[in-house]
Amino acid sequence: MQRLTVEDVMTRNVVTVTEDTPFAEIAAAMVEHRISAIPVVDGGGRLTGIVTEADLLRKQEYKGDAGPRRHRLRRHAQVEAKAGAVDALGLMSAPAITVAPHTAIAEAARLSNAHGFKAMPVVTKSGRLAGIVARCDLLRVFHRSDADIRDEIIRDVLISKLWQDPAELHVRVQAGVVHLTGRVEQKSLIPIVARLTAATEGVVDVVHDIGYDYDDTHPTHPTHYPRA
Repeated sequence: MQRLTVEDVMTRNVVTVTEDTPFAEIAAAMVEHRISAIPVVDGGGRLTGIVTEADLLRKQEYKGDAGPRRHRLRRHAQVEAKAGAVDALGLMSAPAITVAPHTAIAEAARLSNAHGFKAMPVVTKSGRLAGIVARCDLLRVFHRSDADIRDEIIRDVLISKLWQDPAELHVRVQAGVVHLTGRVEQKSLIPIVARLTAATEGVVDVVHDIGYDYDDTHPTHPTHYPRA
């Protein structure tokens, strides 16, 4: 079973800016390309930070704000600094949270959700920018057809990994939800089948009603369940 990685779904042709790129140019690039974040790179293509649409909106948020500042929290002071920034150096977050090209899709999705990122730079071991991955890119694994998902489960899970006869264990996929019915020889195989099936790319959920011939979870009291 070949697992998709960030490299398989990322955007390689990335819009970038340098630290001295003016505010207006960054805003114009985001609007023109309909993107929510722009990586900041140095002359060698190495990532130095990232500017998001939220960073740009700080200027509008704090426009005309002349209230007392001395009692504000440090975090607010940092936000105000971005509101007063005129170039990428003042706007960017550094160091940026990044992922490697070989990062698994599931791991990248967890990182994105944990930090609330809409997009993350993809960086090589040398620090060079390789691409950018957005949330919509991470959802591509769910664009697979039900037939493709079913074929992979039968081929890679049942036959290759578990040596199960597809005639004994039936697989039906509807809108990404896998329904497993039939029988396995040992009871302990049931959670393994369900887990490996759920790990297949594009699977939304797994519903199973699987019988078994032998209860090997209690070896001192073996139970045989004859077939109907």
